[in-house]
Amino acid sequence: MPAQLNHTIVHASDQNRSARFLTELLGLPDPVRYGPFLVVEVANGVSLDYMTSQGPITGQHYAFLVSEEEFDEIFGRIRERGLDHWADPFHSRPGQINHNDGGRGVYWNDPDGHALEIITRPYGSGA
Repeated sequence: MPAQLNHTIVHASDQNRSARFLTELLGLPDPVRYGPFLVVEVANGVSLDYMTSQGPITGQHYAFLVSEEEFDEIFGRIRERGLDHWADPFHSRPGQINHNDGGRGVYWNDPDGHALEIITRPYGSGA
């Protein structure tokens, strides 16, 4: 079998706050406890395993492929919460979304500064 990503550990200052932030915005099931982790399952079988860490958190980037309808729902929740969002990973286009590859995308940060992104088309898939 070819290698597949199964899970990744997401360091957080408060695993409950960060895991619930993600599940609420993306409309995912509640996180599930597994040992020291709070596990967030996404649709393709990959999980983000949140772990409370001491000390500074190094921000990472997590991108999620969603349908056009899901984009509208998630982006609506981002706007309802008044979260800062950008059309690009460099935060140079505030308050905007992008239309890369003929789809839509937007970036925002979680409580620990991890960069979250939703896109409706995989990069490189459009004209």
